[in-house]
Amino acid sequence: MEGTNSLVVVGAQWGDEGKGKVIDFLAAGADVVARFQGGDNAGHTVVYGANVFKLHHIPSGILNPGCISLLGSGMVINPLVLLDELDELEKRGISTSGLRISGKAHLILAYHQIYDRVNEELLGDNKIGTTGRGIGPAYADKALRRGLRAIDLADIDGFRERLAQILPLQNRLLKNAYDHEGYDLEQLVEMYRLACERLSPLVVDTARLLSESLAEGKKVLFEGAQGTLLDIDHGTYPFVTSSSTVAAAAGSGSGLGPRCTSRVLGVLKAYTTRVGEGPFPTENQGEAGDLLRDQGGEYGTTTGRPRRCGWFDAVIARYAARINGLSGLAVTKLDVLSGLETVNMAVAYECEGAVTGEFPSSMSELKRCKPVYENFPGWYEDVSRARTMADLPDAARQYLEAMEEAVGVPVELVSVGPDRTQTIIRPHTYLAGWCGD
Repeated sequence: MEGTNSLVVVGAQWGDEGKGKVIDFLAAGADVVARFQGGDNAGHTVVYGANVFKLHHIPSGILNPGCISLLGSGMVINPLVLLDELDELEKRGISTSGLRISGKAHLILAYHQIYDRVNEELLGDNKIGTTGRGIGPAYADKALRRGLRAIDLADIDGFRERLAQILPLQNRLLKNAYDHEGYDLEQLVEMYRLACERLSPLVVDTARLLSESLAEGKKVLFEGAQGTLLDIDHGTYPFVTSSSTVAAAAGSGSGLGPRCTSRVLGVLKAYTTRVGEGPFPTENQGEAGDLLRDQGGEYGTTTGRPRRCGWFDAVIARYAARINGLSGLAVTKLDVLSGLETVNMAVAYECEGAVTGEFPSSMSELKRCKPVYENFPGWYEDVSRARTMADLPDAARQYLEAMEEAVGVPVELVSVGPDRTQTIIRPHTYLAGWCGD
């Protein structure tokens, strides 16, 4: 079952790279889109024409009729948020009949959000900068083997029975460690009764569905959330998310083996952003950073928080390429750089007199790293109407070529605006074949 007809899409920076648009674009050529990790802390924005959709749990493929959208076993799902998301899509005329949920995905419940918010408050100046949506505590309960799963939504009596087993411990923690009164069993059962009724028909064996789809030659797109530098193992720990965001998690988070795909597309912006706390070597807190934020609309889809902005960091991009085994790059928001006289790119770090092109494992070392920049001529042309590489100004093409050389991975897709149509696919690439070109 080698995955010659499948593709993993992951973020190659600190998240917010524009994966929603890229996946929505590629989903037009897919039969199945499978999300394999994370929860509603993710925010994927999709734009076509006057329509703007902000998705959190549901894969971007839901906007393409005929495409099956799966929530995989590696996810954590807030049933109440998912219901709201389904209602909003249906209200706007988008069919959600193609949604399927893995019974092995874990649930985010009300008390997880309490833990998350109080934990951040207690950390004070050392806070992680989470979204406060209960993601980490839900994954913690999964590891502690006291979580509830989507399969527990199958019937309300089973949900009550499972909740009754773990609620005494949760209430003890809430009262003794978090100064919260706790929850009554029937109170929680009623809170999630509608979710049990509406979501239980969507819970299936998604791993089997995926395996059969690949065996039948159907095209499967694996959707990652967040970004490589937020990976629980390989990111800028402890300023990370609580799941594995890298390409290797596509198999384990969806119930397939490591040969489920042979192609991995890394999505990255033409510059760099991050939200939350943690070191950020190329962050620009001056005029250039403000310009990137304003022109790029750099505010969180989920939280609305302003993103920290800086120049493109080839060091973290090379690291992401190695960790994920990237076979291609999708560069987004190239249009945001239009109008700059000079565009900078960090090609190495300087730390205490030594220059390195490698990303450090130590966060204390990363904090001391200063970017070593190469400068490139900017361009003033509006690139939003470009549909081929030849349509781009010479300076923009040279910048993309420099990105390819610095990262060591070919650019296969370039986004020059938020709309679906504002996309360039390089000819004679894997993506060109995927899109039928």
